[in-house]
Amino acid sequence: MALATRVPRVAIIHYWLVGMRGGERVLERLLHLFPGADIFTHVVRRDALSDTIRAHRIQTSFIAGLPGARRFYQHYLPLMPMALEQIDLRGYDLVISSESGPAKGVIAPPDAFHLCYCHSPMRYLWDHFHDYQARAGWLTRRMMPPIFHRLRQWDVVSAQRPDRVLANSAFIARRVRKTWGRAAGVVHPPVDVTRFAPADTVGGHYLWVGQMTPYKRADLVVEAFARLGLPLVMVGAGEMARSVARRATPNITILPRLDFADLTRAYAQCRALVFPAEEDFGLIPVEANASGRPVIAFAGGGVRETVVEGETGLFFDEQSVESLIDAVERCEAWLGDFSPAAAVANARRFAPEVFDAGIRAAIAQGMGADIDWRQANSPVRRVG
Repeated sequence: MALATRVPRVAIIHYWLVGMRGGERVLERLLHLFPGADIFTHVVRRDALSDTIRAHRIQTSFIAGLPGARRFYQHYLPLMPMALEQIDLRGYDLVISSESGPAKGVIAPPDAFHLCYCHSPMRYLWDHFHDYQARAGWLTRRMMPPIFHRLRQWDVVSAQRPDRVLANSAFIARRVRKTWGRAAGVVHPPVDVTRFAPADTVGGHYLWVGQMTPYKRADLVVEAFARLGLPLVMVGAGEMARSVARRATPNITILPRLDFADLTRAYAQCRALVFPAEEDFGLIPVEANASGRPVIAFAGGGVRETVVEGETGLFFDEQSVESLIDAVERCEAWLGDFSPAAAVANARRFAPEVFDAGIRAAIAQGMGADIDWRQANSPVRRVG
């Protein structure tokens, strides 16, 4: 029976399911496209997942049965290639791997179409390797070079298994070509921009939102605003939280977390969002624009594709205190020309429906058939 006249059996491979971050939001939207899909992953913490994901059948690799795997899953990275290759995908017509940790290395059935949606090639193997090694313990530092050498070889070899690769930004597409030697199309992640809206009044504070981990550069922001003396609200927690708090001056307010209603209010009422990290895509700047507020961003990574210089935000060229201070001072002079409506319109380019169209087009082209999406949106018969 032709694929166009039956419901495709869909398997989605996601590296691990231990929280709700950008990759899991993409997974949610894939499940919106394929409500009957089965999910395969290495480890799962169901209590940390959304109702949308929990409602699906989730199967784990043998990694889940290893001691302490739910907490220390990344310690089992060297075993994950073998675990992926043992996943039985017989009976599936469409395999979608959601790649940031090991996911794409599954062995799909010969007649199945395998689409890899790449959030990033594994950072700890490639561009962030030396950062991870520097923070590791003595024994781990000694073991990492030979183990990661073999993992890089597997990563490149397994990157040839998907029939097609999509990247979440042109920035990641370039990284895919450099690390895997493969061309990748670009489909930006979905951002539910309808959940954000401009406020009637704007406050005088700047805003930073994120995890307080080294590459998010919260340290840069706290030092810059300590010198500027301008009001700043920082929302986030993580390994650098204590260090950041010690350096905060009275003009800086640090909040470990906000519920969604308070976060949307913080976006909409801030003077501008400060975004100093080099991100693969960066959902937070899009959410700020959807709230009618501009972004002051480091000119690197996916933010170059989401923020329009001089219209929805401003860039600074170096991840330094001086460069960020200069950008904030330029922003103070520019804000009178900023249009909240232009920012909102810009954010709509990343609406979930745009993501859906890109995924559908890639799958329809790859499967060589006109898929009946009404059927594909119906629950499928479970396999296994």
